[in-house]
Amino acid sequence: MIDKSFISKFELSHLASAHGLPDAVVKAVENAKKGTILDSQFPYKEKMKRKKYETAKLKMQVELVKMQNWMRKSGQKLAIVFEGRDAAGKGGTIKRFTEHLNPRYTKVIALTKPSEIEQGQWYLQRYTKHLPTAGNITLFDRSWYNRAGVEKVMGFCSDEEYQRFLQETPSLEQHWADNNIPVIKFWFSVSRKEQLRRILERAKNPLKQWKLSPMDFKSIGKWDDYTEARKAMFAKTSTNQCSWVVIKSDDKKRARLQAIRYVLDQFDYESKDPANLYERDPGILSLAT
Repeated sequence: MIDKSFISKFELSHLASAHGLPDAVVKAVENAKKGTILDSQFPYKEKMKRKKYETAKLKMQVELVKMQNWMRKSGQKLAIVFEGRDAAGKGGTIKRFTEHLNPRYTKVIALTKPSEIEQGQWYLQRYTKHLPTAGNITLFDRSWYNRAGVEKVMGFCSDEEYQRFLQETPSLEQHWADNNIPVIKFWFSVSRKEQLRRILERAKNPLKQWKLSPMDFKSIGKWDDYTEARKAMFAKTSTNQCSWVVIKSDDKKRARLQAIRYVLDQFDYESKDPANLYERDPGILSLAT
């Protein structure tokens, strides 16, 4: 949890003046009603009803358990990357993935800033050691793609380091796939209006303030820089073997269901029941092009 003096500075008016937020974004957040979608480009006007969501989620969590049991027997491995802007819904989706899975064979990796020793290593070394062994699933809450996102935008790496990362990562992920370590890469796409609303809600909720840091607020004023970084990352690292899966996450419930459905679709596990799989929604999930 961060201190109150930090939180108190980040009312909507302060954010607007400090980071040059467009008037349309500010007004939309000011007038927002609970349960409504703020982005006019989102395919739905209202968020999914909780009862429908909970019913669908439980059925697919049963399928996730089946999938994990099959993976344990067959020795299958799986790594899932969760990336996206701050407050895009990555952590909540990971929680729903792992809620009923066996924790002995499921790891969530959310690394902090590199230690002094790690700073002297090959950049990807601290991530490769967390790749799954046979029968295991590893979920990366942010990943090696920090280099193509926050490190690039905030100037935490040199241009040479950034370019080297973009060049070597596709071949490395291909190498992992050739050695039976498939990687699913999710990008959670949240609108500027919804991101701002969520950040403000976190700042006001003492149970969620631990999710915030000064870096989160600095990123608010760099929306366009992050957009350009994402485009460059997709262009260099979304391949036929390991494409980026884009999920529109202004509605967290729909986003979570589509992410789980996508993972289940990748495997023909024992006792798979198509009736338990929530319908695909191309308006929410698509592959990066």
